[in-house]
Amino acid sequence: MEPTSSPKRTRKAEAPQGSRRPVVRPDVDGDPSLHAVAETFYRDLVWNLRNGVLAVTLDGRIAVMNEVAYRIFGLDPQASDIGRPYEEVLKDLPDVTRIIAGAFELSHLPNRAELRLRRTNRVIGYTLSQVRDASGRVTGATLFFKDLTRVEQLEERERLRDRLAALGEMAAVIAHEVKNPLAGIEVMAGLLKRQLADNQDALSILSDIIKEAKMANAIVIEVLDFVRPIRLQVEHIALADVVRDAVSMADSHKRRGGIQVSLAVPDDLPYIQGDPHQLRQIFTNLLTNAFEAMNGLGQVRISATQLATEEEVAVGSDVKAVPMVQLEVADDGPGVSPDLMDKMFSPFFTTKPQGSGLGLAIVRKIVDAHDGRIDVSARPEGGVRFRVTIPVTGNHELFR
Repeated sequence: MEPTSSPKRTRKAEAPQGSRRPVVRPDVDGDPSLHAVAETFYRDLVWNLRNGVLAVTLDGRIAVMNEVAYRIFGLDPQASDIGRPYEEVLKDLPDVTRIIAGAFELSHLPNRAELRLRRTNRVIGYTLSQVRDASGRVTGATLFFKDLTRVEQLEERERLRDRLAALGEMAAVIAHEVKNPLAGIEVMAGLLKRQLADNQDALSILSDIIKEAKMANAIVIEVLDFVRPIRLQVEHIALADVVRDAVSMADSHKRRGGIQVSLAVPDDLPYIQGDPHQLRQIFTNLLTNAFEAMNGLGQVRISATQLATEEEVAVGSDVKAVPMVQLEVADDGPGVSPDLMDKMFSPFFTTKPQGSGLGLAIVRKIVDAHDGRIDVSARPEGGVRFRVTIPVTGNHELFR
């Protein structure tokens, strides 16, 4: 008998070494209901992404453009934009159209590049890629981008802090060296006063010397406070308590006379992560300035509210959207001329005969340390309004 031959086994064709396996793509065309669900989900997904998305077809027509892209570009969403040539829709953004055109011309597309939009002055970080079908043919291009304006501002603020820190160290040394001679002048003038008790002219001159030395010493102390780095001792604090303490402290610094202070700070505001001593100093300085400007007559109103929208702030090494609380200090005093508004927070700028011009500069420094902002404006009915906006959670790295 001849041996029976075993059946031959068929071997699967092996892909060449180094080649990619074909990508299996879902096919929903066979089921109309599944196709409709996928289309709806796809539109909702792209529209609600936190980054901007712009996709164009090979013939240069817009296929996708989500809400974030419209907002960053400074355009109003229009349903008719889909299917239109991107050069028409983005005619006011030539820098963007130039990037998209490069998607079909460049051999190496940019990844994690940055661009400042001239139309909106925003900075975006973007990635450009091509869209290919199942057979590998280019069918379009996509631009994914994120608004980096806030990140750039935070980086610039950090660079400014580094420069101010170096300047502050130098100013602190100078102020310390000046403080010692001033103390010596005051002590020696006091000794001379006791030795010349019968000479009224000399006593008058020595009294002026002591007065001026004390004033100069007070300015030196304020300079040291201004240039000294702020080390925040962070606690969870209630702003209502901070404001009430600030009113008491302002009363001890400057007699308010007939000035009425009204508070509208709800107790149910979210607790703030901040330094209670530094925050008290903010409102103490603002109230003291108001008392000095109003000459014992008028009203000061302090109000606070939680803003309806969140803002992006630095939290550690990341940028996150956090709730914001806004406090307002408004008075009905004589006000400030418009040409002086922009100078109010500048160091050593003052309209007071005996002022150092560092009070509001220190206030702004404390607000910056809490990653907030402060604005000043004239009230239509007269007086000045200060608005302090502070995040509920700030940058922990600044608090160390």
